[in-house]
Amino acid sequence: GRRPNAGPPDLDEIWRDFNRKLGGFFGSLGGGSGRQGGGSGGQGGDSGGSGGFGGGFNPNSRTTKLGLIVVAVVALLVWLGTGFFIVQEGQQAVITQFGSYKSTVGAGFNWRMPYPIQRHELVFVTQIRSVDVGRDTVIKATGLRESAMLTEDENIVEIKFAVQYRLNDARAYLFESKNPAEAVVQAAETAVREVVGKMKMDAALSEERDQIAPRVRALMQNILDRYKVGIEVVGINMQQGGVRPPEQVQAAFDDVLKAGQERERAKNEAEAYANDVIPRAQGTASRLNEEAQAYKSRIVAQAQGDAQRFRSVLAEYQKAPQVTRDRLYLESMQQVYSNVTKVLVETHQGSNLLYLPLDKIMQLSSAQDANGTPSGAAPMLPPAPAPVNPPVDLRSRDAGRSRDRDTR
Repeated sequence: GRRPNAGPPDLDEIWRDFNRKLGGFFGSLGGGSGRQGGGSGGQGGDSGGSGGFGGGFNPNSRTTKLGLIVVAVVALLVWLGTGFFIVQEGQQAVITQFGSYKSTVGAGFNWRMPYPIQRHELVFVTQIRSVDVGRDTVIKATGLRESAMLTEDENIVEIKFAVQYRLNDARAYLFESKNPAEAVVQAAETAVREVVGKMKMDAALSEERDQIAPRVRALMQNILDRYKVGIEVVGINMQQGGVRPPEQVQAAFDDVLKAGQERERAKNEAEAYANDVIPRAQGTASRLNEEAQAYKSRIVAQAQGDAQRFRSVLAEYQKAPQVTRDRLYLESMQQVYSNVTKVLVETHQGSNLLYLPLDKIMQLSSAQDANGTPSGAAPMLPPAPAPVNPPVDLRSRDAGRSRDRDTR
């Protein structure tokens, strides 16, 4: 230990201790000669203390060289060891040499030349990044928000959406753009203004609203590829109410939108009604057509049959005209009498007064029709009062019958 009144440590003594330890470590100093040299060196150091470092500082030159070499080797190893680095999964390391791009390495244990010759920068290439486009900041010059843009029919709509992207080229991401995130925002604004500028306002708010996101994504990717910023657009997410008119005319456009929805509803109902009615009408038309064809075929066949029958009757009529006329007369009367109510009257009694109770006959006919009795049946008449017949000459009756037969 140091004494209380001791001064600062002697540098010569410290240096000698260092040399002794270093020489013993490498075995470069002999036993006797080293000790003699050490003693003479010590004496020389004592004698020449007035002219050396710190009053007699005179280190051994060989030991000093060995110490410097060891220090240099250790420092070199430490310096070279700083070049090792680990790249995690989902990352890429961009190596630069004196500030210029050298190479890109993937995940794993890697090595590069230590600083300041080479450096590396880790970049996440699989991470999904997001940026919002369409801020609510009001531009003083126009009084509109930054999200406002002009449509093809010179109306104004406000669009807000989020862009999701990831890196596909770490080198381009670091060296081709000063501010890649701002480049993404500018490319998104350019793309959406071009897409909306080719749409009418009604289409942008209703029919073609779902087409805005894919069109913006395709155009935005084209712009980023043209500028080589190493970014891949993953998706465009329209925010809630992302496409809307300015607040000053929001109510009017809501009414227009409701009217459009009502029109679509009425159109759908009309189409549903048409889909229900048209097939039934077509079925009815087909049925009527088939019935008409059947009626036509039946009438034509009946007419042809009647014509054939008439030709047959004509041939018979030419052979026997009177017989044919009588036959036709009888057939016609048969058809007529079979469909009418008939009243049978007995005329052989020779009464000059005939009693016909027509009211009872009509009631009887109605009752028979209600009961299903054929109308051709002859109704039963009440018996007429028996008249007093004068005597009839039988010979006169027979003579009359003979004359009738001769006439025929």
